[in-house]
Amino acid sequence: MSIRDWPEGERPREKLLALGAEALSDAELLAIFLRVGVAGRSAVDLARDLLGAFGGLRQLLEADQTRFCAERGLGTAKFVQLQATLELSKRHLAAQLARGNALTSPTLVRAYLATQLRDLGHEEFAALFLDTQHRVIRFESLFRGTLDSASVYPREVARRALELGAGAIIFAHNHPSGVAEPSDADRRITERLREALGLFEIRVLDHFVVGDGEVVSFAERGWL
Repeated sequence: MSIRDWPEGERPREKLLALGAEALSDAELLAIFLRVGVAGRSAVDLARDLLGAFGGLRQLLEADQTRFCAERGLGTAKFVQLQATLELSKRHLAAQLARGNALTSPTLVRAYLATQLRDLGHEEFAALFLDTQHRVIRFESLFRGTLDSASVYPREVARRALELGAGAIIFAHNHPSGVAEPSDADRRITERLREALGLFEIRVLDHFVVGDGEVVSFAERGWL
């Protein structure tokens, strides 16, 4: 039976319009993205098959082109469409963040930083530069590679903050291991940056460490 023959309340598109996207399962959302199934399998059936083959939605979304296109019912066009959809999601988060005060939207800040850093295969140190009203000026990657006291340069961070006219900064970096617990080196780097930026009256508001399923805040730990 094709999806067109299902009761209207069970069809993914109609269900989304009636109840909202959050009411749909991963398979139903993926089926809307796929639009059509394959011979003998509806779009929802195909979506369930794909989720099983990849091991879940996140693994499917993060698959490279070769792995993605190897599955029945997928291909280069779908891969391109998916990458565009993911990038639109990132830009939507950035646009939301840019509209208000970063400190009043901690959940949004976490989500944005996670989308930017979580899936990188290397360690990356970045910053949200904010104005004196804590509105976002710019997000930038600053340093790449294994972080230690010798690889993060407070002078360079201060120079960039002054160039952008920043009054405050939120730092973030990822742990490719997936474990978000900050290291002693992370704490030392943060303290050096806080002291250096303080000379220019630029406040360090937080430092987030992004892991696989968790984002740890230095401010919430009482370290800033």
